[in-house]
Amino acid sequence: MTAKTIIAVLLMAIVTYLPRVLPMAIFKNKIQSRFLTAFLSYVPYAVLGAMIFPDILFSTGHLTSAIIGFAVAVILAYFERGLLQVAVCAIIAVYVCELLVG
Repeated sequence: MTAKTIIAVLLMAIVTYLPRVLPMAIFKNKIQSRFLTAFLSYVPYAVLGAMIFPDILFSTGHLTSAIIGFAVAVILAYFERGLLQVAVCAIIAVYVCELLVG
């Protein structure tokens, strides 16, 4: 390995390790604020949504079919259907819409 590769691996290790260790080092006691606890509990969902949503809109051939697939998934998820059922129904909706549009 070259020195640049070793430095790059060490920097990536530090960058991924610090965000995991710093909260434990800073907050030794349990967080008492109900607001902060509630806020932090929703952060993973917000980040996941922000990462996935743009790809949902541009993953198909037409924006219309992407929106219809997304709507089907949201409706089924709202009615607490299983993950497999939501995914399969959204895929079928996109497929049918692509056949009709294209």
